[in-house]
This record gives sequence, structure tokens and C-alpha cells, in this order.
Amino acid sequence: MSKALDRLRIHIGDITKLDVDAIVNAANSSLLGGGGVDGAIHRAAGRELEFECRMLNGCKVGDAKITKGYKLPARHIIHTVGPVWQGGGKGEAELLASCYRRSLELAAANNCRSVAFPAISTGVYRYPKDEATKIAVGTVSMVVEEKNMPETVIFCCFDEQTAQLYQRTVAALREG
Repeated sequence: MSKALDRLRIHIGDITKLDVDAIVNAANSSLLGGGGVDGAIHRAAGRELEFECRMLNGCKVGDAKITKGYKLPARHIIHTVGPVWQGGGKGEAELLASCYRRSLELAAANNCRSVAFPAISTGVYRYPKDEATKIAVGTVSMVVEEKNMPETVIFCCFDEQTAQLYQRTVAALREG
């Protein structure tokens, strides 16, 4: 597991500015833009993104679809639809883990050596950040342990507090 953890990075900043092969968009099921990171990615990528997303006919919760990056430094955008938090008894954890797994599968299938994730479902979808972080780090580390691609996975955090949560979670996995 420690080799897999060496491939994880934690970054504080704007995911739309990262020069990686793919960034992950915490999208809604229409894929046509919204608030938070979704809106920021759509604005930064430009109008062509919305046109391509219209051709995808939406996306189910827990799944992911890929588009070009357009005006972003990233070559691709992987759109994944996280679950809305409803207390934890409606399969939210499995759906959130599926978002990370499916996104990494698409990244590998499209030769993406580096991919950056936001904190999926922790904004307007209200997923508790500590639980979401454990699922994110646990799922990603399991997947990269089994696969060579992507070589680097970045957890792009909006603020210092979220970054510290990711750092503590990765450190706990290293020790455990």
C-alpha cells in the first residue's frame, strides 16, 4: 500500500489551473454545469464543453464520462456524479467510492498519467467531509495499488482545512 500512497499528492488551489492530463468534475447528472467546482470548470473550459456534454445524455450517480478539456490546461475532464448525502443509509458510500473508481478507470483507458480530483459531494451535496475523504483516499489508493495508470493522483483542495483532512487521512493509511 505504501507504494500506492507515494503516488498521491495533496494540492491547495483552483483545479481549473492544474496542468494535468485530466481533472475530475464533481458534476450534476445533466452534465450541463452548475454551482461550485462544476460551474467553475464549465466557465474555464468554455462553451464547447457544454456542447460536448449535451451529446453525452447525462450521467448516473456513481458513474463517470470523459470530455476534452478545451480551454483548460488539462487535456480531459472526467465528469462524475456524486451522491447527495441523505444520512448514510442510502448507499452513499458505495456510490461515492464508485465515482472515484470509474473516474480512474476512464483516466487509465485514456492514457492519463496524472489526474486531479476535487472533494466530490462535499459541497452542496453535503457529504460529511471526514467520511468523504476516507472514501476518496481509500478507494484511490486501492485502485492505484492494482494499476500503473494514472501514475499521479492529486487531491485538489479548495482550502487549507480540507487539505489537512486529506493529509491526516493519508498519514493514517501509511501507519495502518
